[in-house]
Amino acid sequence: MALFRNIVFIAALAGLIAGLTMTAMQYAGTVPLILKAETFEGAAEPAHEHAATPNTAAAPHAHDHDKEEGWAPADGFERSAYTALANVVTAIGFALLLVAASELRGGMSGWRQGIFWGLAGFVVFTLAPGLGLPSELPAMPAAELGQRQIWWVGTALATGIGLALLVFKQSLPLAVLALALIVAPHLVGAPQPESFESPIPEALAHNFVVMASVTSLVFWVVLGGVAGFVRSRAQQMA
Repeated sequence: MALFRNIVFIAALAGLIAGLTMTAMQYAGTVPLILKAETFEGAAEPAHEHAATPNTAAAPHAHDHDKEEGWAPADGFERSAYTALANVVTAIGFALLLVAASELRGGMSGWRQGIFWGLAGFVVFTLAPGLGLPSELPAMPAAELGQRQIWWVGTALATGIGLALLVFKQSLPLAVLALALIVAPHLVGAPQPESFESPIPEALAHNFVVMASVTSLVFWVVLGGVAGFVRSRAQQMA
């Protein structure tokens, strides 16, 4: 029970800090690009859903295709507050996964080790899925949402298992299996849209992918570093 409380406490604190950090970076980096892309969106047919893949770098942002679709937070403080709340909740969820996984290997001994765990989280949840499903701006083409979600989850799961086998199992057959797991989703290929036509300039889309990736990298480094630091302090005080 004490271990469970510690995991929840560490995850909550690390998630709060990392979530707020990500929110600040989004409003400095990705949100201006999203707002700029929305100026091109009116010229596009609303042919696909703009729901992002589960990527921690994609700012929760309501694209107002239809005023009658349902409730959405008002622009300004309300939208910013809901974005920050969503980021913190998401960050706590990822922190729980990260801290629980690290405890299976003895826990994080400090912030440096926490950063390595955070980098692993970045590879599993951002880098690997992002190779097939990069972050999207409004009006960009995308495959059906359910197919993308299935591929994203499968890729993250295969990459996580593969990394664990490579790092924690010193065995040539398991290393071969690990590499096969990591590569397999990309050989299958991510779901693709029927058409790649988009009113979004290529340079703008590229800048968004880069900024979203950088934001996610910082998020995971902060999440892992804070989790490792808090856990080591808790261990010293115990």
